[in-house]
Amino acid sequence: MGKNYSKMDPRSLHRSSSLNYGRSLNYEVRGLFNYSLSCCVNALLQSFSATTELLDILNIWHPSDGIDERNVPLQLRKALEAMRDKSHSAPHENFLNCLYRQAIRPSTQQDADEIFHIILNLSQKQMPDAAVAQEIRSLYEIKVETQVVCSKCEFIHRAPSSLFSLPLAIWERENTLEGCINSFFKLQKLPDSEKFYCDQCDEKQPSTHEMKLVSLPPILCVHLKRFRNNGGFTSKLFSEVTFPETFSTEIFAAAQSENADGLKADECYSLYAVVVHIGTAMFGHYTAFINSDQKWYYADDSCVRQSTWAEVRETYGESHRQWSTAYLLLYRKKSRNSTVGNTAALNEHYMN
Repeated sequence: MGKNYSKMDPRSLHRSSSLNYGRSLNYEVRGLFNYSLSCCVNALLQSFSATTELLDILNIWHPSDGIDERNVPLQLRKALEAMRDKSHSAPHENFLNCLYRQAIRPSTQQDADEIFHIILNLSQKQMPDAAVAQEIRSLYEIKVETQVVCSKCEFIHRAPSSLFSLPLAIWERENTLEGCINSFFKLQKLPDSEKFYCDQCDEKQPSTHEMKLVSLPPILCVHLKRFRNNGGFTSKLFSEVTFPETFSTEIFAAAQSENADGLKADECYSLYAVVVHIGTAMFGHYTAFINSDQKWYYADDSCVRQSTWAEVRETYGESHRQWSTAYLLLYRKKSRNSTVGNTAALNEHYMN
C-alpha cells in the first residue's frame, strides 16, 4: 500500500501548482485487438492513453506486493504503460478481464459514456491512496450547483454536485457545441405538475430550475446525448453537432456561478480525443480520433492510420457521414500550470 497522507494538508488538494511533466503529450498511437466486442473499451483506452496526465497520476502510486489483480487502477496503469511498449502484443487483455469480472459483461453492446464513468469510479474506489484517488477525480471533475428558486418567496435552494462528463442534449436539427452548452445551463420554469417543496414557504410552490457552473477541470469530457428512449425503445439521433478544435471558456460565461472558483474567461481548451459511435442504437461500433504531436490519428481497434481535422469534422453527423457520429469529446485545458491540482506536492511527498 502507498504512503500515509495523514500529515498532508487536505486543503492542498484543491490548490493548483506548477508542474513540469516528464511525460510528453506526444506518443505513438497503437492499435488494440477486439476481444469479445471490446471496441467500446478500446476506444476509451485510446482516450485515456491520450490523457497522459492520468498515467502520471497513476504512476505516483506504489501498490503493495500481492495486490488483487482485479484492482482496476492497477490494471489500467499496466494497460496504459503496455500501450507504449511495442513488445506487448495484448496490452489491454488483463484490463478487459478485470472489467469483465466485476463491472461489465463481455460480448455485449456497451455505452461509452457509461463505461467511461465505471472506469473512473472504480479507479477512485479501488485506489488505496486517498490523495491519489482525489487527483484522479480532480482531473475530470466538473463542479456544478443546482439552483431551484421559489417563485413565491424567491428563496434559492442550492445543491452542489459534480460530473465526470458534461451531458448535452441535442435536437433534431442543426446544433453547435456552444448552443448545447447554453441549453444545459438555461433557466427553466418547472411545470405545475412538478412543483418544488420550498422550505421557506413550507409547501410546494411553482419554481424555476437552473444549473450553475462552479469550476471546470483540466480535462473536460463532453457527452453528446445521441441516444433517446421513447416508450422503452431506444433510438439514435444523427443530428448535426458542430464542435471546434479549440474554444475559450468565454462560452461558459453565462453559466458561471457567483461562487465559481475555477473558471477564467481567458482560458482555452483544445480537442485531443473524440470517441465515435458508428451505426444505430441497437447495432453499433466505437472508434476514436486521437491528436498526438499536432497530428490526428484514427484508431479502429487494431487498425491505426494518420487522419486529418477535416475527417474528424465528418463526425458532426447529418449531412456528413451519417452513420459515424462523435459521441464523447475530450478537451484539454491549455494552461499547463494548473493541469493537476496537487501532483507536484504528491511527488515531493513520496521523494521525502
